[in-house]
Amino acid sequence: MRFKLIVAAVEKDLTEKVVDTAKAAGATGATIIPARGIGGKDKKTFFGLSIEGPTDVVLFMVEEHVSDDILKALTEECQIQEPGAGIAFSVAIEEVAGIESQMKKFREQAREQYL
Repeated sequence: MRFKLIVAAVEKDLTEKVVDTAKAAGATGATIIPARGIGGKDKKTFFGLSIEGPTDVVLFMVEEHVSDDILKALTEECQIQEPGAGIAFSVAIEEVAGIESQMKKFREQAREQYL
């Protein structure tokens, strides 16, 4: 079984929609990490201090065969491609430990994909 890590760095008000969308497209769970982003566009300032909106980094470890569906859903339903909304990408996972409890769900998804 091969896995990918989908990383979505999004504005905090988009986090729940990103999680719900990814789960509907095949993700089994998510890890949400509060973050601070520095983007290419100018931010508002107050007495010389930048005002940055809160950002979350959402991590999804998914089976390789569902990663494209999830990224496509995030693009279409969460408008990730819009300037300032965030970014999402995937990277291959070489090794993994600690997911034994989820292996049954991964196998079921794989069977459904190929039936």
